[in-house]
Parts: sequence; structure tokens; C-alpha cells
Amino acid sequence: MSNVERIRVRAVARGAVQGVGFRYSARREAQKLGLGGFARNLPDGGVELEAEGSPEAVEEFIAWSRRGPIGARVDDLDAEDVPAVGEQDFTIRR
Repeated sequence: MSNVERIRVRAVARGAVQGVGFRYSARREAQKLGLGGFARNLPDGGVELEAEGSPEAVEEFIAWSRRGPIGARVDDLDAEDVPAVGEQDFTIRR
């Protein structure tokens, strides 16, 4: 897959998303969808997500992020397109 067929989206989730495994649930979901990128906590209590892959997989991941896993309620999720960088794995960053 070339970079032309890949998109990358940066999203910030707000709500009860820290301390309840949201980053790790996001990682499992991203890996299931074959996405690269990362999840990390933000100082203000949000979680930053960047996901890269096929447009369909990224769209599915963002839809999952809006729902949130059980116990991690997402009140708000702002997403924007950013340039793809070719990441092949999804990591947890501090």
C-alpha cells in the first residue's frame, strides 16, 4: 500500500478516558484494524490518538473512538487529517 492509499488522523478524546484503559483498548482496536500510530495521555486529561492506514480502517477506528470502550466514556472527540508518515504499528506513548 502506498502513502497515497493511506490517511492519518489525529484525534483528541475528552471525558472519562484516562485511568480506565482507554489507550490500551484503542491500541487493541487499531491493531485489529491494521493501523499504525499511537495513543498518549495529555496533561489536561484528554487522550491524543493518531491512526494511520486505509481510509476505511481509519474511519472505523474513529467511529470506535467516539463510542469508547466499556468504562471509558468519551464526551467529545475532535479529529483532523494530518500527513501520513508510514507508521506500521500502533504504540502507547507517555
